[in-house]
Amino acid sequence: QVQVVESGGGLVQAGESLRLSCTVSGLTFDDYAMGWFRQAPGKEREGVSCIKWSGTYTYYADSVKGRFTISRDNAKNTLYLQMNSLKPEDTAMYYCAAGSVYPITNTRNVDYWGQGTQVTVSS
Repeated sequence: QVQVVESGGGLVQAGESLRLSCTVSGLTFDDYAMGWFRQAPGKEREGVSCIKWSGTYTYYADSVKGRFTISRDNAKNTLYLQMNSLKPEDTAMYYCAAGSVYPITNTRNVDYWGQGTQVTVSS
């Protein structure tokens, strides 16, 4: 059984940082591209960032480019998202995702989802 578990969300002020983590079990982690999506109330789920199995290729949405950094540790079956200079518009539920094909920039390419971790940025 595949389990995808996010952690690290919370309430921060604008300009501060958070690091999200996602631990995966039940699949061969380095066979999968991994990514982060987010969904704000009343909005569609959107791709934020993704990374190829090897870590050599990454993608960032324009809205987070230069502020967020995605990384993975295949030895620990863990994906990370370092979020710096957070803005109120980054407030959303953040979901970890695994897909067999890179890039996973839309929900159609996702094979497995986590349950989400809330990020709230106050102004």
